[in-house]
Amino acid sequence: MRRRQLWFRYIADMGLAGQDKGEGGKYLFLPPGYDGDEPDGYYTHRSDTFTIWVVLRALAGVEAIRQARVYRLSDALSPPDLVYVNIAEQVFNTVHSNDFSFFEEIDELVQEEPPGSLDPERAGQLAAIGIVHGQTFAPDERLRAILDSAARTAAGMSRALVYFPRNRDNFTFAEGSWKDGFVGGSYEFIKDDARLLDARTLFHYVATVITPAMAHAQVGAGSAYTYTAQDARGQILNGANTYRLVLPPNPPAKNFWSLDIYDTQTRSLLCTDNPHPSVMSLSGTVTPETDGSIVLWFGPAAPEGRENNWVQTVPGKSWFPILRIYGPLESWFDKSWQPGEVEEVQ
Repeated sequence: MRRRQLWFRYIADMGLAGQDKGEGGKYLFLPPGYDGDEPDGYYTHRSDTFTIWVVLRALAGVEAIRQARVYRLSDALSPPDLVYVNIAEQVFNTVHSNDFSFFEEIDELVQEEPPGSLDPERAGQLAAIGIVHGQTFAPDERLRAILDSAARTAAGMSRALVYFPRNRDNFTFAEGSWKDGFVGGSYEFIKDDARLLDARTLFHYVATVITPAMAHAQVGAGSAYTYTAQDARGQILNGANTYRLVLPPNPPAKNFWSLDIYDTQTRSLLCTDNPHPSVMSLSGTVTPETDGSIVLWFGPAAPEGRENNWVQTVPGKSWFPILRIYGPLESWFDKSWQPGEVEEVQ
């Protein structure tokens, strides 16, 4: 399973931000070329592609997810039971290649999806290098070498945009290293009639899907995120070192907050002894200081007595944290609450 970022287009928000307003409902997704009847009783959406993703996040946890049902329209009168697979402890690759084979992956997608599923601009860019629906992609050695170099260069450019942005608009606060993964306020990355290409690259390199709801966080609803890849001295976070991070009292989360750590190479959760390398307020185990602040610890081993507030890191691996705020409160929006910097502890 690879990230399919070339085709990501918004189809529908669900839940609180969707048409059902959190009351639940039936969503019907129709494939390209569908000319049958559209039954009543559904929120109906047409897809440009045969493959779609339905990405669900339930604040009530796993049991809430299990209440969702997915089935063919033809099975609507008697939906089959679903089989749920917990992939937390499975090892598999979801990341595109950073060499010539990246273009072979793109060609695979072009061939399996219908013509017209890509906009003319991107379809034209791919056609210029020989990737066309219904045709064999067979570049000669010259073009193959060029594309191999292009993929490696693009990966480096993308990493620079994610971890070392130069534009202050990329940063969450007026000072400090915490950054926004989503820049510009538009899920289409359009501002002043121009597409923010660097912002789009940043988001889709470090994340995956996007919807209009992500561009309209509001007090007490939705979610907010911020991340950093440097310590207080501006150094890349090293999995062999020990660090501490102070969250001031009263994190501005109506629902809950969590902090997860990721591998800078894969942009996926860091592979540690715990398949969930994170701490969160919902756990009920995070221990605050006497003043109400929360000190979090990161390193290969937990400092004595700090196990509940510790997340394991891996020597030889750089990492970065994402702080997630669910139901952000006013102090998040007016910036009166701000996390500290990640500090190395000798």
